[in-house]
Amino acid sequence: MTAVNTTSEASTENKETIVNKLLGAISGSFAPILGVLAGSGLISALLSILITVGWLSKESGTYAILSAAGHAIFYFFPVFLGITLANKLGANGYVGGTIGAALLEPHYMDLVTSKAQDVTFLGIPILLANYSSTVFPILLAVSIYSVLDKFLKKVIYKDLQMFINPLISLVVIVPLTILIFGPFGTYVGEGLSVVIQFLSAKSGILTGAVMGAAWSFLTILGLHWAVIPIFLANLAATGLDPLMAMIAAAPFAQMGMGLGVLLKTKDKELKTLAASGLVPSALAGTTEIITYGILVRFKRTMIIVAIAGAIGGAINGAFGVKSTGFALPSFLSIPVFTPVGLFLLGTLTSLIVAMVLTLVMGYEGKNDLAPVKMVKNVIRETISSPLSGEIVPLNKMTDPLFSTGTVGKGVAIEPTKGEVISPVDGLVTTLFPTEHAIGITSEAGAEILIFVGVDTINLKGQYFTSKVKQWDKVKRGDLLIQFDIENIKAAGYDLKTPVVITNTNQYLDVVVIKDGTIHAKDELIRLDV
Repeated sequence: MTAVNTTSEASTENKETIVNKLLGAISGSFAPILGVLAGSGLISALLSILITVGWLSKESGTYAILSAAGHAIFYFFPVFLGITLANKLGANGYVGGTIGAALLEPHYMDLVTSKAQDVTFLGIPILLANYSSTVFPILLAVSIYSVLDKFLKKVIYKDLQMFINPLISLVVIVPLTILIFGPFGTYVGEGLSVVIQFLSAKSGILTGAVMGAAWSFLTILGLHWAVIPIFLANLAATGLDPLMAMIAAAPFAQMGMGLGVLLKTKDKELKTLAASGLVPSALAGTTEIITYGILVRFKRTMIIVAIAGAIGGAINGAFGVKSTGFALPSFLSIPVFTPVGLFLLGTLTSLIVAMVLTLVMGYEGKNDLAPVKMVKNVIRETISSPLSGEIVPLNKMTDPLFSTGTVGKGVAIEPTKGEVISPVDGLVTTLFPTEHAIGITSEAGAEILIFVGVDTINLKGQYFTSKVKQWDKVKRGDLLIQFDIENIKAAGYDLKTPVVITNTNQYLDVVVIKDGTIHAKDELIRLDV
């Protein structure tokens, strides 16, 4: 096989844009928890209904326990996003989760709740803030952590990486998050507050249009929390707040877009996703399912939601609609706004415009990310070998991430042919930019990572050529990657290739059913449930 020193034109065309990489990281970090978001949102919706009809009191123990079940995922967002984003970026998910947990740890929270003054870290003043339910600080922190993790893997001796890398990462990233990343979001939010107050003083129509168009995107970045104190301050001062009525157009626009997708799409999983997002959005105002399951994946829906939100926000701003209390905008919270008729005019206009635009324009655009696959129960299946070569137990690998089973159970193969084929019918859910590793999710739910060689990421794609792109559907036996064995070995790299099941914890057992010599397409791993 000849050396591959240049990237083909087709490969160049398939490279992700910066926007797609950003949205892919955000949506990819939410994809694994969409199911629990849906369930939690439905609990909140159910509680709203029970309270409205008088069957349940907020002071009851029943409400407190069910509310805890419904709100836990939102309160501990930094922990869950720390895990999923780190995994998405190829870093250690448990370290990412620990970074998020540090923001909610009791010792730090005691400092926040006590409103202590002159708190410092190594003499550096700290801006204390409550980061529960936030998104932006942990997204920034884990993104920086993933860069640090890649550096540490290059410079730390392999046998020490298991504990030295997490030690250094936590000691560096957690203080930086509290000192810089978190406050940065706070300062950005304060800047937004100044802009919003300025616009509000000049024109209700202009402010409503800006707030209605921008609110969904502030939510994605987690910056909406910095604006909420303005709502509360207005309510405390006068008992009325005009800004909440303006931003209400945005979630109703998302509902309309979600309804349009539900009616238009033929994809069963996307239809299910849209339906599961509409119920908690309509009843409880929790739009996370639609936001992270649809909005960030299809760029055309962003334009639709911005247009519809701007129109509804401008209507509410022009007519001076106000809220009389703090509540997430939904159909059940309509009585909070006054005058109700004008509030309905603005919000339902947003909903209808978004739905019509989605039905007419469609929701998919060129190079959109693929629809999110909802997490589902796995079933028993057998994984074929993606390579021809010699079986090597994972514990013989020099990389501790694989040898210790941190990434998942499986096996390694010393390849004799420079081709990786698909071991299942499924979807390409991860393709490393260096083309040396690929992730496949089977139709039965198995998440398979094939990582060609040890430290071959340092080749930066040289001697590797991918034949597929992320989100391609593949059949068992389809060619995924070609690589030049001779040149990679000549460059001093070990080509033992782990084939691991990254969602091992969803299976009763992961059994390697072959040893010795194996050929591509031979049965390799049995997954028991």
